[in-house]
Amino acid sequence: MFNRNRCLRPIAAIASISMATGCGLFSSDQSGAGEPIVVGTTSAPSTLDPAASWDGSWELYRNIYQTLLSYPNGATSPQPDAAESCAFTDSSNTAYRCTLRDGLTFSDGHELDAAAVKHSIDRILKIDVPGGPAGLLGSLEQVDTEGDNQVLFRLKTSDATFPFVLATPAMSIVDPEHYPADALRTGTSVTGSGPYSLASYQENQQAELVRNDSYKGFAERRNDAVTIRYFQDSGAMVQALKAKKIDLTYRGLAADDIVDLQTTDPDSGLQLVEGTGTDISYLVFNPKDPMAGEPAVRKAVAQVVDRPSIAHNIYKDTVEPLYSMVPKGLTGHTTGFFDDYGDPDADKAREILTEAGITTPVELTFWYTTDRYGSETAVLFKELKRQLEESGLFEITLKSRPWKTYVEGYQKGEYPVFGRGWFPDFPDAENFIAPFVGDQNALGTPYPAEEITGVLLPRSRRESDRAQVVKDFEEAQQILVDDARLLPLWQGKQYIATSEEISGGEQALDPSTIMMMWTLSRKTSW
Repeated sequence: MFNRNRCLRPIAAIASISMATGCGLFSSDQSGAGEPIVVGTTSAPSTLDPAASWDGSWELYRNIYQTLLSYPNGATSPQPDAAESCAFTDSSNTAYRCTLRDGLTFSDGHELDAAAVKHSIDRILKIDVPGGPAGLLGSLEQVDTEGDNQVLFRLKTSDATFPFVLATPAMSIVDPEHYPADALRTGTSVTGSGPYSLASYQENQQAELVRNDSYKGFAERRNDAVTIRYFQDSGAMVQALKAKKIDLTYRGLAADDIVDLQTTDPDSGLQLVEGTGTDISYLVFNPKDPMAGEPAVRKAVAQVVDRPSIAHNIYKDTVEPLYSMVPKGLTGHTTGFFDDYGDPDADKAREILTEAGITTPVELTFWYTTDRYGSETAVLFKELKRQLEESGLFEITLKSRPWKTYVEGYQKGEYPVFGRGWFPDFPDAENFIAPFVGDQNALGTPYPAEEITGVLLPRSRRESDRAQVVKDFEEAQQILVDDARLLPLWQGKQYIATSEEISGGEQALDPSTIMMMWTLSRKTSW
């Protein structure tokens, strides 16, 4: 295990990502000037309009748009960004007021005022993209403005998590003159007020970010420009890093590449930073499908799937087996699927199907995306197919699509079973339960779960002390286990591979594991 008290020299070792400044893993004299820092990732945006996205597009939004609240370096709870201050105005947590900073403008010079904030939030609800961020605003009744610089959010019910929602990039503030109230903005231009402006954008290729001189917020930019390059797979991204065509990698390192980087020649000039992650991988069963809609089929799949084998053989132990939708490390985490199913057992799965009168082999089609969750995704699904078919109980057909068309497919309910990943909107157990339930959710697949949506979540939202809602989250997770409509597979770790010339990587991830590009800088000396 890494010794946190030892400073890392440029050798083949793994450091630990920390929200606080450490012993100087990337420390040295730094300068914001010079050529752009080039970041590689396999997670390309699906859209440039915040009203349409509840996915990894947020990684770009955090850097080019601004939200009322956000996460300064080291913060684990939302702090003011475009706002000067925000607070609940009543003891019931149903009215939340924000006062804006003075002199805010968008990158085109237009004024950013309370009306722009209201417009930005209202259009999310009005456009209501299937599987989009409107699902985050379930507790919102209406948005009112008080003069030019105050916004009042009136909530239907108590919601202590509402500040966390406002801090998500989905709530980015947009210019009313460029973002229609009832339609998405098209094209590749962006008008925001974030630390950077989007100078140019080529879909699935790259985004060029330059310093936004009109920005007013908490971010202290340590560079003048960042170029984000989007790769189709980890191998090409790592080769670009080794060839010095990019300065660091962010999302999408494959297990084999991580292992390779862990044993890289000490003189390579590369460093690997490891941190605990809260991103998860899981399967979704469509209740409208004749077979996936059968609880016994879902439970039989849950009884057969071998998570430790997946973590070890497919991901080389760069992920951990996950037995609950709430990952380890968050208050309220349980191991419900292990408690109820134990180790993989084909005989028990056969009993489940037999008792339900279901003839075997059960035919299911599993869908996955080819360009979103890392290079191992296809291998993962081949392993799931192998495990299930070796039980003698299933015949699995695998199909795949690129992310953009993949999203459209699951939002239309086309897939019997499909794979998804989840990176947290905010660091709270609620965010691993609420987005997946209700008539309107992040999966585009209605999941009523009335006990969760009508009782447990509303009750938990009345409590500001999140340690006091553990029981509610435990009950909610057990309901998810009993239904087996969502099947957790693994919990990830965070890895950043970087050139030794780059500083700030250990501070770059916010609590939602989104990279804050402004923390990065190029060293002027070693």
